[in-house]
Amino acid sequence: VAVVCDEDGDILDAFDCKESGEICSEGGGCASCTPLWMSNAVDGSSVFLPALDEAALAEGFDAVWLSLQLATVTVAVLLIIGTPLAWWLAFTRSRFKPGIEALVALPLILPPTVLGFYLLILLGPAGAIGRFWVQLTDTALTFSFSGLVIASVIYSFPFTVQPLQNAFESVGRGPLEAAATLGAKPLDSFFSVASPMAVRGYITAIVLGFAHTLGEFGVVLMVGGNIPGATRVVSIAIYEHVETLSYGQAHVLSAGLLIFSFAVLFSVYAFNRRLPLNRV
Repeated sequence: VAVVCDEDGDILDAFDCKESGEICSEGGGCASCTPLWMSNAVDGSSVFLPALDEAALAEGFDAVWLSLQLATVTVAVLLIIGTPLAWWLAFTRSRFKPGIEALVALPLILPPTVLGFYLLILLGPAGAIGRFWVQLTDTALTFSFSGLVIASVIYSFPFTVQPLQNAFESVGRGPLEAAATLGAKPLDSFFSVASPMAVRGYITAIVLGFAHTLGEFGVVLMVGGNIPGATRVVSIAIYEHVETLSYGQAHVLSAGLLIFSFAVLFSVYAFNRRLPLNRV
């Protein structure tokens, strides 16, 4: 049983624990205390060697696996939707371009809870999209994996569209016009000329979209809630562990995300340095 004690080994209550920041195990007095930030506040174990039972490991694995599934599906949808939009934004001269660009970039500055709130209303059973989905499938979009995908696609939209748009703009019209003079159709020019030259943009868009989806919190919490095995992703699992003072389990998931994020960004920058610009 874990009890809270001060620097002198005197037992304190839970309220004093937050002020003193000390925790130790009962038995043989309280001579050895560990700072709270280095401890699992529930069982007193170190965050570097946390006491994780099979149930905790299973819950953590489920959260990680669900997050990976969500990120993979989200990136696939983003590429399908974002590529033609990024192409249009790169070459259009429409007067509506600034407005579309502002809508695409809106999730960058909009608080996630604001976006999540309106998505919750829109995707709810009484919302415009949610009502249609209920009539079609007899299931609700909110608090479901499908709802998480929609929310994630909207929230990660700029992280995919903007890199692709910049890549297409760097290609320019010259190579496309040259391909057209050789008899290439627009679709052929896109796949054989523009896409290979924009490969750096595709890699950046995929990696940023994937990593950003893994780190989502506010939007997915508002739309999906915290349902184990259904909508509890890694970020929500970390938040729940911190709420219950299970710092050891929170540390494992947080450190994993930190290492993964750094490795992904490092790989992208290293790859882009070696890859020639506008490669064909």
